[in-house]
Amino acid sequence: MAKFPHILLIYTGGTIGMVKDFKTGTLKTFNFDKLIKHIPEINQLNCTIDSYSFEEPIDSSNMNPNSWKFIAEVIEDRYDDFDGFVVLHGSDTMSYTSSALSFMFENLTKPVIFTGSQLPIGDLRTDAKENLITSIEIASCVKNGKPVISEVCLYFEYKLYRANRTTKINAEQFEAFTSLNYPPLAESGVHLKFNLPLIYQPENNLPLRIHKKLNNNIVLLKLFPGITKIVVETILNIPGNRGVILETYGSGNAPTEPWFIAALTNTIQQGIPIVNVTQCAGGSVIMGVYETSVDLQNIGVISGNDITTEAALAKLMYLLGEDYNLTQIKKWFEISIRGEISESLH
Repeated sequence: MAKFPHILLIYTGGTIGMVKDFKTGTLKTFNFDKLIKHIPEINQLNCTIDSYSFEEPIDSSNMNPNSWKFIAEVIEDRYDDFDGFVVLHGSDTMSYTSSALSFMFENLTKPVIFTGSQLPIGDLRTDAKENLITSIEIASCVKNGKPVISEVCLYFEYKLYRANRTTKINAEQFEAFTSLNYPPLAESGVHLKFNLPLIYQPENNLPLRIHKKLNNNIVLLKLFPGITKIVVETILNIPGNRGVILETYGSGNAPTEPWFIAALTNTIQQGIPIVNVTQCAGGSVIMGVYETSVDLQNIGVISGNDITTEAALAKLMYLLGEDYNLTQIKKWFEISIRGEISESLH
């Protein structure tokens, strides 16, 4: 008799596990055990399921690197006991958390699937049931004795994405996430179809390593027409700043005013990395194509290529946490270490 995959559901918080408070009209979290009762269909899946719930569920707006570390440790402590993990998380910062986990886990050989919902589980039109059931089914999929998925993913509204490629694009529609620079790894319709050539395949059996040191002393500087010298210099010179994600226009373009280039140059000369990512939801930074990005390239700004802002922030926290110097950070940022950027861009 074949052994059923053993899946751990980890409830961190979020809309999927909320009910409406009839006195105030606001949404609040409720006991995770009730979540299972709302979806009896789970018992029909070809797997066994255990659950773990945060003692105090966290709204995803309150997620931070300490929360990421805690989620990682929950998985680390139970890694040998389960075949896959499904993390229930609020959608607002799901791309940030799942991207961070992708960098924190090295040599991952089991599925870690993030999901959630736009409507609470008790709502008549909820999207929670489909998202949860299919996420568990994906985490249970095995081919030739090995998990089909062995990376950190995000499942939402019939599509499975590589987590560090995702961005939340809509606060109201069920199709809340997209991955414009990398196709879905799987799509759920009448049949569950995997896009196998796109899915990461572990090439070794090295033991799982968890990188828990994340340095979040970084800033996100988004450019806009009319941004002033004092704003840029104030942000770059925040005490304790260790890294900068610079959101530029289009394919990596920025103002060419001498004061702007001087401010960036001064920051880099202090050993602080500046990573260039595009404000566009899709596409890539390609510095040097336009005159407005040549200066950035010349002063040593790091190209983020087609990485998302969410993944860029997580990757920079990870690399800084490893105590790499500026040269090493530039080297590792411009290559793919967890499938977060497209190799063809190099």
